[in-house]
Amino acid sequence: MNNKMVIPVTAEKSRSTARALRKFFLIDMLNNKTGYVLLFLLCALVAAGIASVGMKFGIIVIVVIIGIPAVYSIIAYPVVGITVFMIMSYFLLYILKLGVNFPLGTVMDGMEGLFLLGIFVNQKRKKDWSMFKGPITTMILIWIVYNLLEVGNPSAASRMAWLYTVRSVAVIMIMYFVFLYNIRTKEVVRFIIKLWLALALFVALYAFKQQYIGFTSFEDAYLHSDPNIAQLLFIAGVWRKFSIFSDPVVFAYTMVVSALLCIGILTGPVSKRNKWILRGLIFIYMYAMLFSGTRGAYVLMPVGLLLYGVLRYSKKILIVAIVGAALFAALIFVPTSNNTLYRFQSAFKPSDDASFNLRKNNQKKIQPFILSHPMGGGLGATGIWGQKFSPGSYLANFPPDSGYVRVAVENGWIGLFLLCLLIFIVLKTGINNYYVIKDPELKSYTLGFILVIFAFNIGNYPQEALVQYPSNVNFYLVIALIGVVMRIDQQQNGELHAIK
Repeated sequence: MNNKMVIPVTAEKSRSTARALRKFFLIDMLNNKTGYVLLFLLCALVAAGIASVGMKFGIIVIVVIIGIPAVYSIIAYPVVGITVFMIMSYFLLYILKLGVNFPLGTVMDGMEGLFLLGIFVNQKRKKDWSMFKGPITTMILIWIVYNLLEVGNPSAASRMAWLYTVRSVAVIMIMYFVFLYNIRTKEVVRFIIKLWLALALFVALYAFKQQYIGFTSFEDAYLHSDPNIAQLLFIAGVWRKFSIFSDPVVFAYTMVVSALLCIGILTGPVSKRNKWILRGLIFIYMYAMLFSGTRGAYVLMPVGLLLYGVLRYSKKILIVAIVGAALFAALIFVPTSNNTLYRFQSAFKPSDDASFNLRKNNQKKIQPFILSHPMGGGLGATGIWGQKFSPGSYLANFPPDSGYVRVAVENGWIGLFLLCLLIFIVLKTGINNYYVIKDPELKSYTLGFILVIFAFNIGNYPQEALVQYPSNVNFYLVIALIGVVMRIDQQQNGELHAIK
């Protein structure tokens, strides 16, 4: 009983100290003539600085004013920081397209460092590393270390390419530990899910705006800034939509995984009103996804529903699956002149697709290189970083067109094995947890998380699904939440047993 009273007393002391400091600094010191004079002098100093140095001085002042409270909030109130981080992961590339010349990517990296610092600060007060134990954490640590060791890969043509690539491949995985450590209650889990679905809804509605109203002036300028962009995004006389993201693939995958998350939640104790809201969101997400013209995304929903049927097998679901499969087959093979529907149908007829056959041939050609390079050609050896930092290398102009192929080429067959093992352990742990968790609400969340991870896993073959914002953040978020909801369920069961 005494142990339980320590936390409330400590919390009360902390609140009392905070109130005392607030009163001393904001009321006693500033809410008087001396405080007014100090504020006036501060404003005069800022004005003089802007007049003599220019707007750079004003920007520095603004950064300090916003930055110090932001740093404090991230460390002291990590859930607030997580909220800001998730929102920024959605709007980062949109802001950059506006022409804002600011290193927002570096800001995101800095936030990750502050989150990590917050964990160590809290652990110093009360050491408890038990929540980090488990096969998923072990595999993530192995994957991070392996990618860090890639800096010494003897086959790598550029170390700078490694520096730019490791951020999106390994450093972002730090957020797994941040989510796992700081999300501790069912209320926070609910809030995170609502935030995800709300952001996805905004993304979908913005795509509707692009489809039926048109692009903004800066989006139109971007589309016509490079002939290669038009070659990728202008298909059969129609522009593929990308909403607020960098390309249609990220947009399409975000829509599908958000819809699958809703499907998982629908299996829990949801009110009739919320069920209709979730069904409406699924419809909006999937309808908006069609605007992307991303064939890889079209496959994810039926594949996700297949896993859903396996995990929740029953006669009713079997009948619904058979009827759905028949309707789906009819949709695939029905003759059509609609470009969107034709592109949808072509996703299920890969042998008739010239781009698919080209990718298949490219993958066949690169297999000898993969087999002869256990650690691959180094991070950033392909794609834009390969062309920038090692333009004359063998891999610089190789188009991986697949997350798994890129890993195999850059990290070697060892890296590909580690990534596949990580995905396997995550899915295995999630499925085991799904059948063990007793709380029906947490059980439904777990099902949604499993469907999201499975969809990302499948989608990572035809496209690169795990390296761009916000897909990478969402992916490691759901991996962490699988452990979080299991921990919450165990705590609830422990409390129930204690009451009995």
